[in-house]
Amino acid sequence: MPKLDKDAEVEIKLDTAGGILQGTLTEEQRRGLFEHPGMSVFAIVELTSKSYTGHADGEDKSPQVKLRVTLAEVAQDHRQADLVAQVMRAMMRKRKMDQTLDELGPGAHDAEHAVAAALADHPTEDDYEAHQIAERQRRNRGRVEQH
Repeated sequence: MPKLDKDAEVEIKLDTAGGILQGTLTEEQRRGLFEHPGMSVFAIVELTSKSYTGHADGEDKSPQVKLRVTLAEVAQDHRQADLVAQVMRAMMRKRKMDQTLDELGPGAHDAEHAVAAALADHPTEDDYEAHQIAERQRRNRGRVEQH
């Protein structure tokens, strides 16, 4: 893999292999995206670089890297969309504070801290498991009391 000059502007291209999104969107979302141009959905995605194009020295084109969505989860309701939007806003605030909003260069890129702060008031996996256990116990008590 060739090394780039530190000042090189790398252009990002998104691979057209969007099939992974098919299973993460509800039928209603897919229809809405088709029937209402400009409609948006919130998603959390993992992007993986799949190919690159370099250019000869003196060429007037930027190097390019093609990214593919390799994992994705789409918000299924307004609450989930709001949660994803909160995380995005927290990450944007962090980049503004670190002065890395316009470029990814030197500086902190602590997404984990921004996500943790954004999710501080939301249940953890342990909270959810405890909730599921309590719900099962509540349902079981209800069945015993009905007999």
